[in-house]
Amino acid sequence: MLAGIRIALVFLLVAAASVHAEIVITSARVWPAADYTRVTLESASPVKYQFLAVKNPDRLVIDLEGVDVNSALEGLAAKVAANDPYIKLVRVARNKPGVVRVVLDLKGEVKPQMFTLPPYGEYGHRLVLDIYPLQPADPLMALLEKTEVAVPGGVKEQSEKSPELASATTLESPASEKPAELAKPAEKPAQTEMRAWKPEVSRLITIAIDAGHGGEDPGAHGKNGSREKDVTMAIARRLKAQVDAEPNMRGVLIRDGDFFIPLNGRVIKARNVKADLFVSIHADAFVKPDARGSSVFALSERGATSAAARWLAKKENEADLIGGVNIDVKDIYLKQTLLDLSQTATINDSLKLGKAVLGELGGINQLHKGSVEQAGFAVLKSPDIPSILVETAFISNPEEEKKLTDDNYQDKMAAAILGGIKRYFAKNPPLARSKMASAE
Repeated sequence: MLAGIRIALVFLLVAAASVHAEIVITSARVWPAADYTRVTLESASPVKYQFLAVKNPDRLVIDLEGVDVNSALEGLAAKVAANDPYIKLVRVARNKPGVVRVVLDLKGEVKPQMFTLPPYGEYGHRLVLDIYPLQPADPLMALLEKTEVAVPGGVKEQSEKSPELASATTLESPASEKPAELAKPAEKPAQTEMRAWKPEVSRLITIAIDAGHGGEDPGAHGKNGSREKDVTMAIARRLKAQVDAEPNMRGVLIRDGDFFIPLNGRVIKARNVKADLFVSIHADAFVKPDARGSSVFALSERGATSAAARWLAKKENEADLIGGVNIDVKDIYLKQTLLDLSQTATINDSLKLGKAVLGELGGINQLHKGSVEQAGFAVLKSPDIPSILVETAFISNPEEEKKLTDDNYQDKMAAAILGGIKRYFAKNPPLARSKMASAE
């Protein structure tokens, strides 16, 4: 009988050990970016962990309890790129029975944040490590470093302008009629001379271009495998190139790579560069594949203008749940900025901008609805920047998915958005906005 008890105890110990080590890391992902690098460990069950930052040399240590080394963890090191801004290398090994230690050797001091996310959508439990720079870069200084443009003879070649744009002083006035701060000293350079021309930065119109989704949040999927985050990034880059080609404009990409930015973070980035306009680019999706057309949306304080707009706003606002936001971080500045959304004037300007852009979109694609719709989109809640969300087409429609992944269509879409922006400024010069921004 004693032998039987011993055997039973052995079975209990084995069973306990198997339960202790039953958690499996199913996926390990790394999203590097200048803003921050994110490391995500996904599992079917929540993982207990201990986290420690160590100096001399700088490194981050994560102990995962009830986990064993597997291919997902072993492959984490290979996912760290050599040009990652913060991580030098990753080491994974069994520290003691039932505990796996992950060590991230760093390239310098950082500000790490570690948190867990419950299952959502296609994701299971996630353990997330966000690695931020100790001193974030000044976005305005970064812009100043990129304002030098090489042009023949020191002036940009002027293209033909539409009559609507001729009245916009900040965009279209000849040099002799521009305000004193825009005027350039008269000189006659050699015809073949190429030199650097530095426009007056304070007079440049800044367009914040927001490529929707990114990183952990892929957005909508097309039938042929296209991802919304890739389409929006491609169009955003083309729009920035076209904006930068304008003599008095500059484009700023809110997301310049494949990484996740919380919705409120997108608003803050636009305000930090004192943007004159904010354009968020998306590719719509619906349960029925025959839904088609382009749309433009603005913020609403009084509810959505249609059930479809309300549904879309809810879906887009869920990006933070999909991408993963650390809810323990309290941003006082953001609360002060967004708490009071009595922004009627800004919403009115957003509607004017949206109408101008929608008119241009109708020239390259069918419109899903012929007027600007409104709903409570979190990404549009900037109290002092006219903001619109452009649904370029339905990625869930196979025909429109094909167009969204076509270089020529992406160029046309970017040109249409820029055309709408220029029409808006033709009737609404950004002088008042510039003064307000400089007074902050």
